[in-house]
Amino acid sequence: MAAESVDSGSMAQKPNIFRIKNKIRRAEVYKEMKKEQRKIQKKEKKRKMVEAKALGDKAPPKKIPRTIENTRVYDETMVNSLDDEVRKDEAEDEMSTYFNRKTTPKVLITSGDKPRTRTNQFCKELKKCIPNSQIYYRRGLDLKKIIPQAVSKDFTDIVIINEDSKEPNGLVISHLPDGPTAHFKMSNVRLTKQLKRHGAMTGHMPEVILNNFNTRLGHTVGRLLASIFPHDPDFHGRRAVTFHNQRDFIFFRQHRYMFKNAKRVGLQELGPRFTLKLRSLQKGTFDSKFGEYEWVHKRHEMETSRRKFFL
Repeated sequence: MAAESVDSGSMAQKPNIFRIKNKIRRAEVYKEMKKEQRKIQKKEKKRKMVEAKALGDKAPPKKIPRTIENTRVYDETMVNSLDDEVRKDEAEDEMSTYFNRKTTPKVLITSGDKPRTRTNQFCKELKKCIPNSQIYYRRGLDLKKIIPQAVSKDFTDIVIINEDSKEPNGLVISHLPDGPTAHFKMSNVRLTKQLKRHGAMTGHMPEVILNNFNTRLGHTVGRLLASIFPHDPDFHGRRAVTFHNQRDFIFFRQHRYMFKNAKRVGLQELGPRFTLKLRSLQKGTFDSKFGEYEWVHKRHEMETSRRKFFL
């Protein structure tokens, strides 16, 4: 049949695969069509590389692909880290004592009452990941009573892991003693043992990498995440902790970088990995009833465009 034949010489004559009633044959034709497309794309890419090499400096510049990120809706709260007003505000905010090196991070990690096995394992891996951190099992104690005790014992931050259906699904970070408090939805949690070819974590202080926190809200969240890690990384350990913000989803990864030669560097994931989505930012420490919120995510009111982001 003419409809079933694939013209490998020209992609202008594409077969109408929807007219093929046999599902198996339709899948085969589609597979062949995609194979021909890849061949043509590869040939065109090779031709452009040869042409650019021949033209040298006169070669046309590479086209920048159109993505959701580079066509995002303009946000008036986008800031430049070199802005004097931003620097002045950050010099006086709640995390300024950390960035001025007046305090050393000391983190308390806790969860809900009677956490399940997977949540317990996640808390233990988080303790290995965050230096100078301790796990505290609540045993029915209210969080409002834990916070004053944590402040009296010189803890600078408290991290709470929430769970649902035996899976960790939420993370709250409260900076002590004056806040702020950020509540995140947590998803795609993968423990270290679930990662292929993962490495063994060492006790070296990690480097902290923050990507794409560009708005005033993003700056605050980025500074809050950075404040739970020590100031001076141990570069001999080659550990790197990354918080990568993309479309308001914060991807957490931990790697060890390995120098293969003078030009090439390899990455070995250490785990765990998870994804965060900011739900609210509250002034002061955790207070679900009477707390004053700086920002609250309201999905149906705020997500008016796929190209609008808040971090």
